[in-house]
Amino acid sequence: MAAAQQLPASLRGALTYSIGVLALRRPFLHKVLDYEDEFFALLMLVLETHSLRNTDASFSESLYGLRRRAAKIRTKQADIRSKSNDGIQHSSLEKRQRVLSVVFLVVLPYLKSKLHSIYNKEREARLQASLWGPGDERFEDVDYFDEAEASIASRTSTETEATIRTRLAKNIQKIIGVCYPWLHATTEGLTFTYQLLYLLDATGFYSVGLHALGIHVCRATGQELMDTSSRISKIRNRERERLPGPPWLKAVQGALLKCTYAVLDYAQTGLIAAVFIFKMMEWWYQSAEERMSAPTVYPPPPPPPPPKVAKDGIPLPPDRTICPLCSQKRANPSVVTVSGFVFCYACIHKYVSQYKRCPVTLMPADIDQIRRLFHDM
Repeated sequence: MAAAQQLPASLRGALTYSIGVLALRRPFLHKVLDYEDEFFALLMLVLETHSLRNTDASFSESLYGLRRRAAKIRTKQADIRSKSNDGIQHSSLEKRQRVLSVVFLVVLPYLKSKLHSIYNKEREARLQASLWGPGDERFEDVDYFDEAEASIASRTSTETEATIRTRLAKNIQKIIGVCYPWLHATTEGLTFTYQLLYLLDATGFYSVGLHALGIHVCRATGQELMDTSSRISKIRNRERERLPGPPWLKAVQGALLKCTYAVLDYAQTGLIAAVFIFKMMEWWYQSAEERMSAPTVYPPPPPPPPPKVAKDGIPLPPDRTICPLCSQKRANPSVVTVSGFVFCYACIHKYVSQYKRCPVTLMPADIDQIRRLFHDM
């Protein structure tokens, strides 16, 4: 169950890496990476719908020989004893459960991914505002109009609409920035709780979505695995027989439908192979032996001791914010790189230009070795 749950993330990583490599030679593939969430959601929508329709399991669950079964709790004690010990009757999925399974497998992860990206942008904006203060509007957000082509009234209305849209988008981003951490913590907590209870055999549902749909994930029997291919062929033959039109049109539509099914089957097999190759390469380059044979990372060495003050040099004041040359609070603090002591820029520039040395340590120095400090402690 855990491997089936982690397979879509591995598949997405493999596809993203492969498309990124191909985009180095085919620049038009960068558009796919720009809409990565939409592209992957559309791909998983096709795969999950195809898999649930044919095997009553998701794409990753069918790979591990699992099947989804509708769990109905019986109320009569006699039926409980006759059917099962846990009071649960398993049956095949209904159409509503298949549709809702696609929603839980594709739509909700897509929405969560979009909310996560919006939250990251809002957090970066807050971090920049805390570091640099609230900035003005960016140039790309400002609309420029030609006064000769547009009137003052149309320009004012357009700017008003743009301002309203910008404020609404910012308010929505702020709401998501506040609510998303709680939503994420709640979903992760529920997921962990259900998995722990499932491990302890306290519940038959592995996740919240399965519990909401009333679905159990069970290991497929040998007979089910053998009958899957025959059942899929029967469904496809029945669909080809239901095609409308004259015989020649039915033949053409049947051939197209057969090619479509073949493409889906090959795509599913190719994606599974891509995932296993990706995981194999990841294991190969990040194996335990490689980590054990890696060189030991030692802590960084301590900084060297500060240079000593020369006997004939200018003594240092007790207050570190005072310039040793003018005995005033430093203005435009600058450091001499040969010694590390800080002075006023005007004082140290004049001194080094005249004496060609550091006034404290008397070490040889030049004007090029003076550096401006933009943050003085």
